[in-house]
Order: sequence, then structure tokens, then C-alpha cells
Amino acid sequence: MFDAHFILLHVESPAASARFYADLIGQPPLEQSPTFAMFALPSGARLGLWSRHTVEPAAAAQGGAAEIAMVAPSAQAVDATCAAWSGRGITILQQPTDLDFGRTFTAADPDGHRLRVFWPFES
Repeated sequence: MFDAHFILLHVESPAASARFYADLIGQPPLEQSPTFAMFALPSGARLGLWSRHTVEPAAAAQGGAAEIAMVAPSAQAVDATCAAWSGRGITILQQPTDLDFGRTFTAADPDGHRLRVFWPFES
């Protein structure tokens, strides 16, 4: 059975990425070393930040090829989250918009990993 509990991102600087995600999540990492940091997410999943220079086997891909998606409680919350993140200096790749599936915006972390916040339209 496939049941994912960990998200691992390959990052340039685990320390810099840990600061970014600690601010975003609102809590410090569970563990941190020079090459790795781990966060517990409210959903129960874990977010790992692994140095792209030490990950084994070596990874060639850069950030931006995939997304971490989070469901917001309402369309208004999508807009408010975008405004709050933008106010914190987080790069916004896509301003809030309505797409086929719902209201959404997309941001980027320091390594270009895409963070999508959305509220799904009712079917």
C-alpha cells in the first residue's frame, strides 16, 4: 500500500530553508544538522529539507518541478494567505485566481519549490 508520510525537498542550504519554513509553519524544526532539517506538519506528515549537495543518490532536478499543496478553509482564506505571505516577502508565482478546481495561488520557497494554496470548488 502506498501511504506517504514524508515530503523531502532537496535544498541549497538546509539552515536557510529551515528558517523559511519555521517562519511559515510557526514552529522550529524537530531536528536539524548542517545537511538536514525536519519539521512536523499539522497534518501529521513530516517535511524534510536535505542538502542537495549531500543527498544520496545525487539528485539532478531543481525546485519547481512539483508542488506541495495545502487546502485553505475558504476562498477568502486563499486571498488572505497570499496577502500575508506576500507581506512577508515570499515570492508569489501566481496571484489568487479561479481555476477549474477552485480558488488558488502559488508561491515559491527559497529554492523554487512551489507551494500551492487552494480552496476547492464544490462539485
